[in-house]
Amino acid sequence: MHTPFHFYEPRDGHRLPHDPFNAIVGPRPIGWISSRSGAGVPNLAPYSFFNAFNYTPPIVGFASIGYKDTVRNIEETGEFCWNLATRPLAERMNLSCAAVAPEVDEFALAGLTAAPSRVVGAPRVAESPVGMECRLSQLIQLQGADGAQVPTWLVLGEVVGVHIDAALLKDGVYDTAAARPILRGGGPADYFSVGPEQLFRMFRPT
Repeated sequence: MHTPFHFYEPRDGHRLPHDPFNAIVGPRPIGWISSRSGAGVPNLAPYSFFNAFNYTPPIVGFASIGYKDTVRNIEETGEFCWNLATRPLAERMNLSCAAVAPEVDEFALAGLTAAPSRVVGAPRVAESPVGMECRLSQLIQLQGADGAQVPTWLVLGEVVGVHIDAALLKDGVYDTAAARPILRGGGPADYFSVGPEQLFRMFRPT
């Protein structure tokens, strides 16, 4: 039996109430990025295009649609931190995405504590159970298949320091579900959480 498909070419529009791209590629980890400007002003902002890209050295990255304060800060200082967004911190994470002037401290705006890092100058979110200190490895302006540049910047950083709440280490193994991470969905306000009920295991074939 033939199953109908909705097909579209993105350049011509999706013809749907909401762009499905983000929902298809999801849920996605949240890049809750803290940075500090060259003048010393702290900044905190979440990015929905984020992931890990390499083991050795560990590299994480996020894409900023538009050259925003975070990108400028990282280009100025060469440093940033990633902070794990969890269900208990969801509302404060959401507050940190407010469109405010560069001189506004999003840590204070969201009622969060800027904790000093060990290796880099950018602060961490003290309330987050996991944080990664990063040094900029590449800053790339994206381009389409036609070679034309688009106003989106990919920031890649080498992880040079990792902070983990010891309660999340069970017999030395990090317990993903216990951290209660949240992930970005595709709708205008859709998020997902991770709990033990989503866990299943598959070992690689030998």
